[in-house]
Parts: sequence; structure tokens; C-alpha cells
Amino acid sequence: MSSAQTEPKLLIPQLKPFYDFVRPLSWTVVRLTSGLMILPHGVPKLMAGVAATAAMALVRRGIEPAEPLAVLLIVLETLGGLCVALGLFTRFFAAAICIEMAVIAGTLWPKFGWTGPGYEYPLMWCLIMFAIVLRGGGPWSLDRRIGTQL
Repeated sequence: MSSAQTEPKLLIPQLKPFYDFVRPLSWTVVRLTSGLMILPHGVPKLMAGVAATAAMALVRRGIEPAEPLAVLLIVLETLGGLCVALGLFTRFFAAAICIEMAVIAGTLWPKFGWTGPGYEYPLMWCLIMFAIVLRGGGPWSLDRRIGTQL
């Protein structure tokens, strides 16, 4: 069955050329927004440095080894966020961020946002990054430009 047969009938058929044109753009918007929304979590950690990030984000929560994990957080939330936004090594970084967010969501479970810092925000980012892993960088990505992806 072709995709033309599975697509719903358009209420205004004259919009089909427009929708066909912007379909690749929609994925770029999702990928770009997701990567850029992770950056504000990483840049302050980068500016603070590894020791301060380890102390503020990990040691006070009893998470060890704090310094190597702080480096990982900084790399994923800065370089990884930027790479997802640009569509460069997209699946690798999206998968790594997905795992990070799953771990965070798991540590916050079963608290929900109204009862304290909850799992729903990191779970949402985990699932969005998982969707990016499944889809890849898309047609307007550096992965596509260089012709290689994971």
C-alpha cells in the first residue's frame, strides 16, 4: 500500500504542494528545537566547570563517581545538544541523551511535577530523543550533507 493510499484526504486539496514542501522542514524544526532546548542545561554546567557541576548536580544527590559523570553531562548537554540541533552524529547523541534522560526520570520516579521535581519533563525529553534516534537527522541535516549516519 503506497503512502498516497494511507494519507487522509485533504479538506483543501490545493494545500498538498505546500504540505509536500514543508514535510521535511517539520522534522528539522523538531530536531533543531530539541537540540537547542538541551543546550541551556549544559552551558551553565560548562561555564561552572567539572568540579562545580559534580558538586552541585551529583554529589549532593549521592551520585558517584561524580566528576566523570559531570564530564559526561557537560558533553551530552552542550556538544550533544548542538549536534542534535545541527543533525550531526544525530542518532549517537540523541541515543546518549535519551539514556541520560531515562536515568534522570527513573531517579525522580514516582514523583510528578506537582508533587516536587518530577519525572515527566525528563521522560518527555527521553521520548523525543528516542524519536530522533528512530528517524535520524532527516533530510536537512549535516548527517545527510556528509552522507554518513549511524
